[in-house]
Amino acid sequence: MTAGKSARLDRIGTGGKHLIVPMDHGITLGAVSGLAEIESTIDAVTRGGADAVLTQKGIAPRVHESKNDAGYIVHLNGSTSIGPDERDKRPTGTVKDAIRAGADAVSFHINVGSEYEPEQISQLGELTSTAEEYGMPVLAMTYARGHDVRDQSNPEGYAEDLAHATRLGEELGADLIKTAYSGDPESFQRVVEATRLPVVIAGGSKGTDTETLSMVRGAIDAGAAGVSMGRSIFQHETPEAITEAIASVIHDGANPEDAARQAGLVEH
Repeated sequence: MTAGKSARLDRIGTGGKHLIVPMDHGITLGAVSGLAEIESTIDAVTRGGADAVLTQKGIAPRVHESKNDAGYIVHLNGSTSIGPDERDKRPTGTVKDAIRAGADAVSFHINVGSEYEPEQISQLGELTSTAEEYGMPVLAMTYARGHDVRDQSNPEGYAEDLAHATRLGEELGADLIKTAYSGDPESFQRVVEATRLPVVIAGGSKGTDTETLSMVRGAIDAGAAGVSMGRSIFQHETPEAITEAIASVIHDGANPEDAARQAGLVEH
């Protein structure tokens, strides 16, 4: 690994652990709650302890003035919820675009098992090759999503599909992997063991604070390196507090109850 890539990886994590807050949802969902005034949300989550935030390249000017020295990741593909198929993620930028935007890393979403998998595999492979030339870390968001993919009603089978997707990210040259949580620490351990790369979990649909913190604790117990969690953080009524609680679980080893109490969260 080059010194430049190592330095950039350090800027998006702490001690090999990662609390990333993706806020690229504006391209998918529009200017939803938490993103319309994205500057204040970025300020809140980074004050709460987020290691890095993630957006599309066009939001970069609104990020840097608000991120309190946290790391910055530029996402390089996307789709909309009102388009023909949200799983059909298309490239939205390049590594050079990300460098010009002041990024410390880039990310790319791939739906393993979908009809778009072949093209997305090629795109991710090309991206990692280009990123390597510049010493730019790549966060591969490798989801198992398709007709034959199993789900949480079959945790072991779902974990096997997630493990396949996770390993694919390493095979294609990524530096960090994001995938869904399989539902429990026992099954998710299989996912983590599929790669030598750090694995972070997605947040999924917004849940209660207890559900969110318990999921994070379960993933960490299974060997995950942290989270890349969007709506459960940026749409929270107190983004700074929920970020602080999640950071406590990831970086300090806190249990969910202690983390929630210390952050001043009150479950509704």
